[in-house]
Amino acid sequence: MSPTYRALFCDLRSDQVIDALPLTGLTFDDYIGKPGSLSGTIPVPNEELARRALKVVPARTAVWLERDGDIWWGGIVWTATRTGPARGGPAGLEIQAATWDSYLDHRIVFETQTFTDRDQFDVVRDVVTWAQTQAGGHLDIVLDWSKLSGVRRDLKIDHHDLPRVGELLTRFAEMDDGFEWRMASYRDPTTGRRIKELQLGHPRIVGGSADIVLDFPGSVLSYSYPEDGTGRATHWQSRGASLNENQAEVSYPQMSELHTVPDGIGAGWPRLDGSSDHSTVENSVTLEAHAIADLNRAWTQHTIPEVTVRLDGRITPALLGARVRLRVRDVWYPGGFDRGYRIVGMSVTPPDRGQAETARLFLEEEVG
Repeated sequence: MSPTYRALFCDLRSDQVIDALPLTGLTFDDYIGKPGSLSGTIPVPNEELARRALKVVPARTAVWLERDGDIWWGGIVWTATRTGPARGGPAGLEIQAATWDSYLDHRIVFETQTFTDRDQFDVVRDVVTWAQTQAGGHLDIVLDWSKLSGVRRDLKIDHHDLPRVGELLTRFAEMDDGFEWRMASYRDPTTGRRIKELQLGHPRIVGGSADIVLDFPGSVLSYSYPEDGTGRATHWQSRGASLNENQAEVSYPQMSELHTVPDGIGAGWPRLDGSSDHSTVENSVTLEAHAIADLNRAWTQHTIPEVTVRLDGRITPALLGARVRLRVRDVWYPGGFDRGYRIVGMSVTPPDRGQAETARLFLEEEVG
């Protein structure tokens, strides 16, 4: 029996339900470390549905997606496009939405904030709390203040840079010994209340308690294993802010040390240089942390396998961060392939017109 999907449209600030409306052509995804998206069309066959659909106002309407009563996705409608009838079909309202963390890209820190010897999780929570205490800015994003990363930072947010909260979250997460984050949507099992929670994990977010085994042939319908060397680097240097306050003199940015991959050249790799700009970073220790992290990403993140699976009850968006064992036996791996990965992204296509419900999983190789 096919699962039932339902979209609840709510006022963004109060979360009061506006309407429950059908969606056709629905697709949605969710990720660790970046906003997920949802797209679909509200069919509008008559004037009554048109009046109801017009209550979906971009930038002030939330959408919660339920699958058989469980919340699988939540976010904000950012665009809505009215379309006329075509090829005998009804008119429609095409919507594009993004997960709650997309809201943080629409919030700017207008006050300079300085953090000295603070746990990096507390820095993030302080900034998000500041955003939510401004008039009109409270979206009831839940923060778990009991969790710490154990990594302490000296950080400064300069309001002259007009930094966006989402940009800061990404920047802090990508520092050496940084963290992962995602915005989870779920229903409180006790109260039934819809929850949007900023989850933080150091060094990673981990979901699930046991490995999920995926086999090809089997539950895996297809897979791809791309390898990309265009961003790989063996040597790296980062630029920071200019500390020269004398306008009459030539201004130069401070530079990190030149960092290298140990034994990269010795292992036979050609020298590959890379650089990055962190023009708002004044602290030299912070700049070095950025440079080390940038090199590590450039050296290691060159393969993101993807597998398409049938949704058989084992995979849900709540398992972002969970471990899977991918086992493949085909012409590429006649002797068999068995390796551990972690789910870092998921794109779901609900059943539609005879098409089965499937999910595309984006995987990160387990290290160590």
